[in-house]
Amino acid sequence: MSESSNPSPPAAFSYQGHGPNAGIGVAICHGFTGSPLSVLPWAEHLASQGYAVTVPLLPGHGTDWRQLARTRWSDWYRSFEAAYLELEARTETCFVAGLSMGGAIALLAASRHDVAGVSVVNPGLTFYDRRVRVVGVLKYFQRTTLPIQEEQPTAAVTYDGDYSRTPLAAVHELRKLFAAAARALPGITAPVQVFKSRTDAVVPPTSLALLRKGLGAHLTEVVDLHSSGHVATLDVDAPEIFAKSSAFFHPLARQKTALETR
Repeated sequence: MSESSNPSPPAAFSYQGHGPNAGIGVAICHGFTGSPLSVLPWAEHLASQGYAVTVPLLPGHGTDWRQLARTRWSDWYRSFEAAYLELEARTETCFVAGLSMGGAIALLAASRHDVAGVSVVNPGLTFYDRRVRVVGVLKYFQRTTLPIQEEQPTAAVTYDGDYSRTPLAAVHELRKLFAAAARALPGITAPVQVFKSRTDAVVPPTSLALLRKGLGAHLTEVVDLHSSGHVATLDVDAPEIFAKSSAFFHPLARQKTALETR
């Protein structure tokens, strides 16, 4: 989704944690055609506060669009799930978080595991482009399309690999992932925090409407981001995301620990 003169390939991020927050884990998932770089400042902020943090590099990402076309949504999900389970095994309390498609993956994980809470930024569950309804057929006639571009983006630029084209086979997998995550929403019992940019050319407002309907009272906080585009974790409102997600995690972790020690 971004370009840079920096040729260094993106890599997974992992931090063991330190101090009184070392027992609190946060597994963060990046978005479609993105990489851990898109959420790295978020991960580093939580790590600086002592949290144990992991951000896996999903299959087909951090390389190029040709590799992405060979992967399935279940590959992306299982990669994140494995990272979450590894972190959950070595922490007392574990959360999931994500950006864009990573938000859908985090929500799906929360429906299948006993997470302490969920924090997602511009989570994707629906599309603007109605042609996605027939992408399962369209992919056989058109291999790729141009990536979505935001007008006058203000987010920092990262090099996530060569995604100058978007394979329609991968968009079809993305659609299947969104459908699976949407169906799973009623199964989430953990508190959910959502950050939503008012200006987002990638994820439509219908995604938030679907979250409100599917989560009900478990959607405990919706934070409007007034000054950022889609990749808000690298944009103007990033400090607000960092501070409010940490403020969301910490009391829930203490509450969960208190309940388990009774």
